[in-house]
This record gives sequence, structure tokens and C-alpha cells, in this order.
Amino acid sequence: MAERTAGHGQRAAIIGAGLTGSLLASYLARRGWQVDVYERRDDPRKVAGAGGRSINLGLSARGMAALREIGLLDAVLRRCVPMRGRYVHDPDATLTFQPYGTRSGEVLHSILRQDLIELLIANAERHPQVRFSFRHTLTELDPADGLLRFASGTQAAADLIVGADGAHSTVRDLLERQGKVRSTVDVLEWGYKELSIPAAADGSARTPLEGLHVWPGGGDGLMVAHPNVENSLTATMFLPMPTLARLDSAAAVHAFLDDGFPDTAALMPDRAAEWLDHPVGKLVTVRATPWRYGQTVVLVGDAAHAVYPFYGQGMNSCFEDCSLLAGCLDRFPADRGAALAEYQRLRKRHTDVLAELSERNFIELRDRIRSPWFRARKRADLLLHRMLGSAWLPLYTMISHRTIPYADALRRARRQDAALLAALVLALGSATGLLTMLVR
Repeated sequence: MAERTAGHGQRAAIIGAGLTGSLLASYLARRGWQVDVYERRDDPRKVAGAGGRSINLGLSARGMAALREIGLLDAVLRRCVPMRGRYVHDPDATLTFQPYGTRSGEVLHSILRQDLIELLIANAERHPQVRFSFRHTLTELDPADGLLRFASGTQAAADLIVGADGAHSTVRDLLERQGKVRSTVDVLEWGYKELSIPAAADGSARTPLEGLHVWPGGGDGLMVAHPNVENSLTATMFLPMPTLARLDSAAAVHAFLDDGFPDTAALMPDRAAEWLDHPVGKLVTVRATPWRYGQTVVLVGDAAHAVYPFYGQGMNSCFEDCSLLAGCLDRFPADRGAALAEYQRLRKRHTDVLAELSERNFIELRDRIRSPWFRARKRADLLLHRMLGSAWLPLYTMISHRTIPYADALRRARRQDAALLAALVLALGSATGLLTMLVR
């Protein structure tokens, strides 16, 4: 993409140097903006794990499109492991593979959060007008005048202030205290622990790497594991909070995992030590409105619409935000307020639907993925997609392998479901009529 000049001479202050803020810095710099990125934590390139959550990331079509726009996709894919479907682990250690799609390109790409954030920051810093300031905690915000104050005593001013500081956004909180934003934060009554499946002693993988591994435990738990390039996997165990509280000793951890997830004994030699060493993570859904104030402040990514991670779209939707916001700024170069309003108008209803889908997929992964009916329904979807091509697109395909807006994808999936049900009813009626004629 050619460099743009819509932001020439204007200054943007991005609060948050995570995935979203670092990507947006590149988008704005390519359009001529002077960009200052402020982050309360240390530089993640210097402190391992400083980037916060370390759940692996599944890069799909929306995130790939955004990375392609800034010229970073090829570099990112070199650090990814392709995932062509799900490996479902049954209690007897049987593996069942469920492909994501019917075409070679319908895959997800697993990448370590640390690897991706390092690439994004380095890419943004290639632009001379981008500056990162770490260990800067925002304490005050004057949205009318674009003024910022930090705990260090530093003050700054910007034409555009971007809240890209995550689900627990300070920018959103400061706006809310001033009555300019309203938000709800729903906390799932489940938390998570991160574990690892290391490579075997000879360096080989202990389990296939070509997919996302899923251990559905119903109401007793859910575990997923993403592959890494060095033949290990990063696993995340999701459990109800009361269960997590009870698992406070090595004996309790071993007993729980042996009972519900028995194959982890061979896959995770350090499972109890890691369990007791790692903190409990929390999962939230954030819904904020409005996403912007006048022409000076805008919320992007998790600061505006954090979702549960069970559809694998959190990062991808945040990256799509960056692309859409940049496009709106291009379309309204002389009216930034109109650009921010258009960004919210085009985007919010779709991220509201994504929150619904992410909540629904939690139930699917936890309770339904082993169901014969669920598997038959998925096979029927893929068969129809193979037979009819783009005339029939499974919902998962539209969400993960296309860039169809989320609400439009859900609406189309419901139409397809209604058509399939009508066809089944018609076929059943015809078969019943034929049988009636034959037995008379």
C-alpha cells in the first residue's frame, strides 16, 4: 500500500503498546501522522512476558488482511504454525480430527504473543515519526483539549488520542468518570491457567501440531493447546473459579487432571509445578458506548469491545478495527469527528455480535464438540460448502476464513440453517408420503 498523507502534520497519542496499539501506530505513520505510543509496562522486547496475557494467538483472515496492508504478513507467517482443524481429545486418549474447512487456505496460524508483539513494535519503529515510551502510566485526560498527564509527571498533547489499552482501559475509565462513555464489564465465572506441552527429549512433538488441540470437559473444565514452531504447545486450562480455588496442591492437581484429562500425564511432565507457579487469569466481555468523544478521542480493540477468547477472534477483530479506523480517516481527511463517528457506526454492531458468538462458542467447545449430532452437523456444513462453493458458507468459515462483517455472517448463517431445516422437512414429508403409498 502506498504511503498516505491524510494525517500529515497531525499528532496521535496511542495509549497502549500491545498488539492493537503497535499495529495502529504503523497504520497512522503510513498516513503521515506523528505518533507517540505510551505503555505503562516495560518494553516487552527486554522483559520476557511483559506483554501481559500469554495465551497463544490464532491468526485468521481478518488479522491477516490487516497485516498484509502494512506489509508485515510474510514476516509474521514465518513465525506461525498452520492449524488445519481441531484435534479433540477423548477421555480414553483417542484423537479425533475435525477440519476447519474444505480448502487448503482455510487454516488458522498459531503464533506466540511475544513473537507477534516484537514484530509489530519493530515494524512501527521503522517509521521515524513513531516513538514508544514505556513505563508511562496515564493518570489524567482532558479530552476537549487533547491533553494527557502521566504518573511520572510527563505531560503531552495530541490531535487524536487513541485508547488501545485493553479490556481494563485507563482511557475508557477516565472518560467514564467524566460521563462521556458508558461501559459494562461482564466477568466469566471461569478462569484459566497456562500450562505447556514441551517437545520430547529428542526434539520431536509429543502430539500432532497441525491443529488446535481441545479437551472438552463439560462443566468440569475445558483445555485448548496451540502449537509452537519449536515442536511444543502452549495449553490453557479453563475452569470454574471454585474449582481453581480447590486445586492448591500438587496432589490435588494430579488427581484432578488424571481423572478428567488423563493423557496430560504423558504430555505435561511439569503440569503440577506449572499449575502452582502460574497465576489465574480472568476472562471478560466489555461493551462500551460511545467509542469516541468529539474529534479527539477514540477507543479501539479490547478497550471498546473485549470478548471471551473462545472464537479465536479477539486479536483478529482488534486488527480489523485498525484497518477500518484508518480507512475512515482516509475518507474524511478534513473532518476527524466524522471519521470517528463513521468508524463506530460501521463497526459496533458487528463487535456486539462477535461477543454473542464468543459466548456461544464457549458452550460449544465445552459441551458439544464430542456430540455425534454436533459432528454430523459440522460434516453436513462442510459437505454443502464443498458441493455448492460460495453459495453455502458455514458460519465458522465466514468468521475465520473470510472478512464478511460479523453481523452479516450470523444473519446469513441463520438463513442457511432455515433453508436446511426446510429442505429436511420437505424430504421427510416426501419420504413419508412415498412410504404411505407403498404400504397401502
